[in-house]
Amino acid sequence: MKVGFVNIFGKPNAGKSTLLNALLGEKLAIISPKVQTTRHRIKGIITTEDYQVIFSDTPGIIEPKYKLHEKMMNAVKEALEDADVAVLLYDLTENDPADTHELFAALKLRVPAIVVCNKSDKVSREQVDTVLDFFSRQPYCKEPIAISAINGVNVASLVKTVVELLPEGEPFFEGDEITDLPTRFFVGEIIREKIYQLYEEEIPYHTTVLVQEFKEKPPMIKIQADIIVQRETQKGIILGGGGKGIKALGIAARADIEKFLGQKVFLELFVKVKPKWRDNDLYLKEYGYR
Repeated sequence: MKVGFVNIFGKPNAGKSTLLNALLGEKLAIISPKVQTTRHRIKGIITTEDYQVIFSDTPGIIEPKYKLHEKMMNAVKEALEDADVAVLLYDLTENDPADTHELFAALKLRVPAIVVCNKSDKVSREQVDTVLDFFSRQPYCKEPIAISAINGVNVASLVKTVVELLPEGEPFFEGDEITDLPTRFFVGEIIREKIYQLYEEEIPYHTTVLVQEFKEKPPMIKIQADIIVQRETQKGIILGGGGKGIKALGIAARADIEKFLGQKVFLELFVKVKPKWRDNDLYLKEYGYR
């Protein structure tokens, strides 16, 4: 059978997480209109009788400003090293593909690459054709393809193209597995997604989530998680007046966690201040950033 790692690279907010979810037909990666939502490499596995593809969503490629960013770019580097096929995701709503072309060329890929032009539903057919022609002439591009990840347009064609480029081999994962990450990771990500949705400005970027307790106590699951911020003022914003902020966060997060787990959940959230956690190696390790 065809087997391999197909890793998705691109700028922040190009739609990498939306694409991973569309490929799997299930929501694994959190999404947000805000940039830099994805901080970890998230693998999603598709297995059929003929192939096993391990797709990876990766953080958007940026110039690191602090150690958290460095950890995020390490995840990108790791994905570059083990890719059998690279999916280079371009946002068609950008004005000029030349800037993204420079980023793609700088990756110095040693594997076949498909340039996937996303958000085809947002632009004209003429613009799509112009961008496809541009990338088809680049040496790193095996084939360009236009899709709309949010609407599922051409996603099946992308899978077919990817499979054709993969080597033959034995599967890495059992047939019913769709990811290699633990459930509590996704619980933390769901809580973090709600922070991106409910809070403005710098709050989401100064925040991370640590799931401290995950216990199955029929008929429900008890989850306790810490929301980590850098300053007391940020803690106050998360809590909100009279605790209204964190109550709304808990309600929204619990609903999605219950949907994800298919079970009732008792969720407790606490806010803790850890000054400059984004630049502290010990904190970053504790919070799951390798």
